[in-house]
Amino acid sequence: MLEIKDLNVSYGAVHAIHGISLEIHDGEIVSLIGANGAGKTTVLRTISGLKRADSGEIRFDDCDLRKTEPSRIINLKLAHVPEGRHIFPQMTVEENLEMGAYADGKGKEENMADVYGRFPRLKERRRQLAGTLSGGEQQMLAVGRALMAKPKMILMDEPSMGLSPLLVKEIFSIIKEVNRQGITILLVEQNAKMALSIADRAYVLETGKVIIQGDARELLNDARVKKAYLGQ
Repeated sequence: MLEIKDLNVSYGAVHAIHGISLEIHDGEIVSLIGANGAGKTTVLRTISGLKRADSGEIRFDDCDLRKTEPSRIINLKLAHVPEGRHIFPQMTVEENLEMGAYADGKGKEENMADVYGRFPRLKERRRQLAGTLSGGEQQMLAVGRALMAKPKMILMDEPSMGLSPLLVKEIFSIIKEVNRQGITILLVEQNAKMALSIADRAYVLETGKVIIQGDARELLNDARVKKAYLGQ
């Protein structure tokens, strides 16, 4: 579904991503793990067109994303839940969700009902300003907004950031449920143990390079991963 080949990305003179290649197949959860500054967010931003690559290939459903404007990428059914959520704080919950359907308004009411069924708390707070929600509720809103576009694939960037352990479990449960309903997920996550526990496969990024890749459960038991990311 998504194929990246020899991707290079820079910020001015800083070479942030060094020739990485990865692939995600239909129906998978693939985790991208690594320390702060490893380049994980840059990879997601480059896929969704928010950051331009220096070189390399990015293909989604056989479409060349490097030649596609960010505003058109959502039409390809590729959604992005960014780090920090980036909800619209002065808009209501329902207005935020409606923004997720701007590219294709067909079936908006049905999609809204589906999101409310998945997140009852959002339905309870649908008239409330999004900026007044708790951190966990804002994360649910960010995921719900992405689901309004009926995506084939969602890029999720640090969905557990700043949440209590109880809410982290809830968010990861939601991610698994979304995937069970047929949506492919590329997950960037600092909580390596949780990310690997729900993923099919994973890539470990270090200073902009893929240093380890493989089956997620095998990586949970990899000595290098345990030492560097699992505190074992």
